[in-house]
Amino acid sequence: MKKTDRDRFDVRLKNASEAKQSSLERFQAAAVDPERLAKRARRDEVAAAREAKQQAKATKLLQEKEERELQQAEDARREEEQAAVREAALEAELAETAEQALAQTATREAERKAERDRRYAARRNRKR
Repeated sequence: MKKTDRDRFDVRLKNASEAKQSSLERFQAAAVDPERLAKRARRDEVAAAREAKQQAKATKLLQEKEERELQQAEDARREEEQAAVREAALEAELAETAEQALAQTATREAERKAERDRRYAARRNRKR
């Protein structure tokens, strides 16, 4: 077998070095290419707009959350007030009912005593 020029180490080393240099030159040329710079600027603008939109959305969500929390707090306060009013009305009704029950009991007791006294008086009058 005959060794070709490609198989020699110094040739392969030279080819690799040239490929590396050419790649570096292409990269450096692309870094200053106006078309690529304009494309990069458009991408940056789009990214900035997207970031601003996300920030606005986050701010809006935060405000809505705060408003919702304030509304819930107001609803809870209102509910507590209504519960206190209902409880006071219930206590007043219970107190009134208890007073009525006491008054009815006292009236019944007075009626029973009056009936008993009448019977005793009627018995005494019969015995005489």
